[in-house]
Amino acid sequence: MDIKLIQELIKAIGKTKINEITVKDKGFEVTIKQGEIHTEAPQMMQPVQYIAPPTPAAVAPAPAAPAPPAAPQASATPPANTADQNEGNYLTIKSPMIGTFFRSPAPDKPPFVSVGDDISKGNVLCIIEAMKLFNEVESEISGRIVKVLVDDATPVEYDQPLFLVEPN
Repeated sequence: MDIKLIQELIKAIGKTKINEITVKDKGFEVTIKQGEIHTEAPQMMQPVQYIAPPTPAAVAPAPAAPAPPAAPQASATPPANTADQNEGNYLTIKSPMIGTFFRSPAPDKPPFVSVGDDISKGNVLCIIEAMKLFNEVESEISGRIVKVLVDDATPVEYDQPLFLVEPN
């Protein structure tokens, strides 16, 4: 089939409303298509937004902010003031790393320390597991454990408070 014939067919088809034509000539076949080519337009993916779970610091101010019910606001305010006063008297032992907090050396063993226990400098307080390594957290102060601020087997962040200690 001659190229000039193919070009004439394209021009002729362009002037009509025919969408497709196939011409066969001596074992040679040509298909000419016109019109809109329907391709599926790429779909835009919506960006995924990660919303971190609320931290204790973010949760504490929230109850005090809504003012409509007077009684809940009044009950929320005194514990916050008491906590501020208590934190002034106590020292905080913070996490030295990111990982999973464990209070005991094994699930069937007692915790390293409990509320009311006296501790001294160098005592093991807990274990933080990070990347399959179990790191013992030792006390840098002497005193009495007043409060354990983290639940067993929960993730902790760097510099997150773990224990409140009343110094000796």
